[in-house]
Parts: sequence; C-alpha cells; structure tokens
Amino acid sequence: MHEVVGVIFSNSNRIYYFSPNDLPLPINTNVVVETERGVQIGLIMTEKLMFSDEKIVLPLKKILRIATEEDLKKYEENEKLSIEALNNGKNIAKKLNLDMNFISCSFTLDRNQLIFNFVADERVDFRELAKKLASIYKTRIELRQVGVRDKAKEIGGIGPCGRFLCCNTFLNDFNSVSINMAKNQYLSLNPTKINGLCGRLLCCLKYEDDYYSEMKKNFPSIGTKIKIDDVEGKVISHNLFKNTYTLEKKDKTTVEIENNYESDK
Repeated sequence: MHEVVGVIFSNSNRIYYFSPNDLPLPINTNVVVETERGVQIGLIMTEKLMFSDEKIVLPLKKILRIATEEDLKKYEENEKLSIEALNNGKNIAKKLNLDMNFISCSFTLDRNQLIFNFVADERVDFRELAKKLASIYKTRIELRQVGVRDKAKEIGGIGPCGRFLCCNTFLNDFNSVSINMAKNQYLSLNPTKINGLCGRLLCCLKYEDDYYSEMKKNFPSIGTKIKIDDVEGKVISHNLFKNTYTLEKKDKTTVEIENNYESDK
C-alpha cells in the first residue's frame, strides 16, 4: 500500500497522484511537484489516501514543497508569458509556412523548458521554428505533435453524457475502440452519435462491451431459426434488458419471446 494525495493542474480536470512526502497537505493547498513536463504548480484535491500498486502508476513522484508566494508569483508571470509565446509561435510558424494548429503552450515553473502542443495532418519539420523561439525565450523549446484524441485530452470539453470528457479527467491511456463495439451494443452507426468531440469513436464504447458480449452468450444468435411450441421463426433482434428476443415468422409478423435459451458455448 502507498500513501498518496490527489493533485489537479490548471490545464486538466484529471487528478494525478503523488507521494505526500510527509508534508501537511490540506485540500486546496498549492504545491510544487516534479512531473514528466518538469516542475509544475498543482492544487491538492484529496485528503491523504492509501492505494494498492494496481491503482496507481509507479514509481510515485513526490510533492516537492508547499508553494510559496514567490512560486505563485512566478506561476502567474509564466501564465502571461506563455500566452505571448503561443502567439509568437503561431506567427513565426505562419511566416515559415508550417501547417500547424497550436493547442497550448506552457512554461515549467523554473522556466527551464517551454512546451508547445500542436496538431498537424503530416509530419512537420519545426527545427527552424524551435531555433527562433529559443533565441527569443532563451530556454529549451519542446514542440509536441499530438493527435486529435490528445487534443481533446488537453483542452477538455463536455461529452454527450453531460460530463467532462473521460480523457480529460481519469483515463490514463487511450484504449483501442472499434466500430464492432458499437454494433455489439446495438447502437446506431451514425457518426454524430458514436463519435466524441475529437471525431473518433467514443472511448466509453469500451466500458460496457464485455458485459454485452457476456450477456449475448445466453441469447440465440441473430438469424437463428427457432421453433418454440407452435411459434416458428427467425431471430431478428435481442432485448438484453427485458431478457427477450424477437422472432420474425414466415408471414413477416413478429413476436416477442421470453429468453430461456441456454448456450453451450
């Protein structure tokens, strides 16, 4: 078991877990942490918790310190400067005829790194852009080309369920999602219904797919011909929630049958 504390950052609704490092950390405390993107300021969102190895990503990074007034002042300065840097990046890229759609820009707290995220249809040679930005800001420049799903994860939004996007709140990785999952759950294959804000298939299609697959094992397959008492027909649909299926008889009329099917699978 590991003692952890939940931290949220300004560019995400997702909670990340860090080792509290024996510091007193009440909720809404600003802290300085070491992340994959360098030193950042975050906000404590949970009490100290105990998690097993399976529920967290190891090794745990530590809370470095409680943010000081100087840290917060530098953070605010960095936020203002990053807006300027983003505009400069867009203007320079335009002059260099680079086909890039910038998403975000941020400094690490110590300004040792300036990170740009962008989307592009093809691979972009941004070496000249990086040189020009480095000459302006005198720090290491990192330009990250991300996909449309990463863009949604970065900027967030509201999904069709009315909640914040899963990728922007709790998903660690983008799991593979296929059109067969939508078919398996009897969903309309209308892109406006099964695609997320990123334009790709909804991540949540995977959440219940195993349940549907398991439930279907106890139903006769679509297209199976069945005779029950004096009713004979072809299975044309299932209703897993009512535990019934529909038969189409030879005269094209339909009848709903309570499911008592036992699979030998």
